Amino acid sequence: MITAKARAVDGSDQPFRTAEIERRDLDVHDVLIEIKYAGICHSDIHTAHGDWGEVDFPLVPGHEIAGIVTDVGAEVTKYKVGDRVGVGCMVDSCGECENCRKGEEQYCLKGNVPTYAGVDKYGEPTQGGYSTHIVVTEDFVLRIPDNIGLDVAAPLLCAGITTFSPLNHWNAGPGKKVAIVGMGGLGHMAVQIAHAMGAEVSVLSRTLNKEEDGLQFGAEGYYATTDPETFTKLAGSFDLIINTVSAQIDMNAYLSLLTLDGTLVNVGAPPEPLSVHAFSLIPQRRSFAGSLIGGIRETQEMLDFCAEHNAVPKIEVISADEIDEAYERVLASDVKYRFVIDTSTM
Repeated sequence: MITAKARAVDGSDQPFRTAEIERRDLDVHDVLIEIKYAGICHSDIHTAHGDWGEVDFPLVPGHEIAGIVTDVGAEVTKYKVGDRVGVGCMVDSCGECENCRKGEEQYCLKGNVPTYAGVDKYGEPTQGGYSTHIVVTEDFVLRIPDNIGLDVAAPLLCAGITTFSPLNHWNAGPGKKVAIVGMGGLGHMAVQIAHAMGAEVSVLSRTLNKEEDGLQFGAEGYYATTDPETFTKLAGSFDLIINTVSAQIDMNAYLSLLTLDGTLVNVGAPPEPLSVHAFSLIPQRRSFAGSLIGGIRETQEMLDFCAEHNAVPKIEVISADEIDEAYERVLASDVKYRFVIDTSTM
């Protein structure tokens, strides 16, 4: 077994502690990655705090992983020692169901294997990227383009693909008016990606505090949702709305901003149910949809697209000893825009 240093949490109300975890010995198609940076995602916080249900502790979160290949299994063909690589939200799937065969492993009908808080095909619990090393089958490893730093690449493995996938699927591009709800870790990536795709982008945020940033990221409009006039002024304006907020908001108010055949896609995942009235959808043939991440093929497409268009997250690099403080700051919306752990501090 391979021993890795890590930061683990022992309960939903417990602080992070130093830990050593075991990674499996390399199977023939496995890749050993020395993790250099790991992003902190709001999903990490939801999971560690038990917001989405019970999890097995101790838990090592982290599914925004960037590092270097240090060893490969005997039959690995896609990667070699020294390659710059990443790992996102899943590390395996059945590979056989209809969705997997379509390259949509995130929707595996048997359930994909999450990078942490899951169980792998060997029956062992998965532990994530708040650690120095990880072993992943080569089919779930991504190649990081040379012109993206590993530190900024890490959040692309969740924040990037979570927003790229719905924008890609619902054809954001020239002639489309797209609104992004929220200007946090996901939102600031959604603005950059939608702008790079050629769409006309607006931001819908509680306040105008981040307006200057939003316009620099590529937004052409920036509106405060605490101002009731916003919903009157923008009624029926957008072809596509991406909601990145993991909190209760008035979905019916946002649905009113869609044009004929417009779609509101939820990527934020609050623990509470969201209420939608039928007549928010029926009169203009509007749709309310959800989106997870992307498959491996689409995630690689996203990385290459972001490299080409210089659409990268704005980050604050922290040490492993600052994870608890970072969680508190994320919950207080006190980060611009993504925390990234320097794993050399493990």
